[in-house]
Amino acid sequence: MDLTDGVVRLRPLRRRDGAAWDRLRRENERWLRRWEATSPDPGSRRPTFGQYVRDQARAARSGAGFSFGVEFEGELVGHLTISGVTMGSLRGAAIGYWIGERWAGRGLIPRAVALAADFCFFSLELHRVEINIRPENSPSLRVVEKLGFRDEGVRERYLHIDGQWCDHRTFALTAEEIGTGLTSRLAARRG
Repeated sequence: MDLTDGVVRLRPLRRRDGAAWDRLRRENERWLRRWEATSPDPGSRRPTFGQYVRDQARAARSGAGFSFGVEFEGELVGHLTISGVTMGSLRGAAIGYWIGERWAGRGLIPRAVALAADFCFFSLELHRVEINIRPENSPSLRVVEKLGFRDEGVRERYLHIDGQWCDHRTFALTAEEIGTGLTSRLAARRG
């Protein structure tokens, strides 16, 4: 399934994206390192790109999570995940994302997050969506601000990042707060 808002497109990653993905990751290693989750287990390895795509496709089929390449004008520029999809009495999920440095600050990630949040609320019929951000990650803090996510406070030592346990601020929205959706909210701000 593809989600589109003008020049921004979210689509499932495919195995044939491997070369573009590797290039994007390599070019942005320094830019992304201080924000990316790491394993606290010594000697653990990241899955290969092919393994990751297979795992994410399986998660999407089961409804547990969704992984999207972020495209701008047909070029892979970032990644967005919807993880921890929980139904039942919670009906919630978390959104995570990153973008290559040369595309940062162009409003692409707010549009991508708006598309993903609208998918969560309107297609998956979730009640709550959250985003967890390191307190010093100013560009990501601007994303949630633009979209109207509510600040719920700090989760101490929440995720293992770049070799250490790091605090994160949690931002959330519930279905009662989104009106006609975040994509339309963002378009009205741009309008």
